[in-house]
Amino acid sequence: MPSFGIMTAPMQVGYHDVLRVWREADAIAEIEHAWLFDHLLPIAGELNGPAYEGWTLLSALAAQTRRLRLGLLVTSNRFRPPAMLAKIAATVDVVSGGRLDFGIGAGSRPDHPLARREYEAHGLPFHDFAHSVGSLAEACTVIRRMWTATEPFDFDGAYVRLTGAFCNPKPVQRPGPPIVIGGRSSATLRVAAEHADVWNIPGGDARDIDEVAGRSALLDRYCAEIGRDPASITRSIHLPVSYDRPQATRDAIGEAVAAGFQHVVLGLSAPYPAGVARWVADELVRAR
Repeated sequence: MPSFGIMTAPMQVGYHDVLRVWREADAIAEIEHAWLFDHLLPIAGELNGPAYEGWTLLSALAAQTRRLRLGLLVTSNRFRPPAMLAKIAATVDVVSGGRLDFGIGAGSRPDHPLARREYEAHGLPFHDFAHSVGSLAEACTVIRRMWTATEPFDFDGAYVRLTGAFCNPKPVQRPGPPIVIGGRSSATLRVAAEHADVWNIPGGDARDIDEVAGRSALLDRYCAEIGRDPASITRSIHLPVSYDRPQATRDAIGEAVAAGFQHVVLGLSAPYPAGVARWVADELVRAR
């Protein structure tokens, strides 16, 4: 059976609004996971509006919930050095009691209309896409090693160089939280084939399921090329929720599940209606 979760993009919204939805979802068995995104400035609506930093908000929500698996869909590998990111993630896994799903991706592409703004505003380098994908592969290697190494280690890669790297405490989950790699490019899919436990792709509605399924088939092929069982990677999809047209969302869910996506993340737009988590369970999960 597919698992269902919600995503609350932490922009143009208040902390207590997000907390209300997560606490409600935490008490509803049909909702198994909850997600934030990772942007430092709004990517829609008022460009100078509020946008919360994802990992610090996630840690706060982890401390305020008890059951939900939780994560960022997905962390930008461009924002934080991988050894530091491994330490942050281990801390959140400890705070949550072992409920973290570690989402990561290459970061916004240069052709995203608002991508460069986030980097320039925070003094972050913005490399080309080839650099970001190459560094993502190294980051996954470094992060897993940080979570498992019993002694400090050095790492001398093309993009990452570390001396005496070590993570203590380790994550509660052993050998570490599941790695969720998000993206649709062929280069990112090759990284997912090697490193992902879960692969996520953003979807729209039932009309674009053929393109999404085609990406999944390409991931199958890349897994076969390196001798990995494609079935060992759970297929995940993010679908936007229409409060006014729930049948359209139910149709998109049905198409995605039929195409082999067993991990469904339902994106909730703000402002969040009262009782929205219960509405998701009743109108979208049970009624599909």
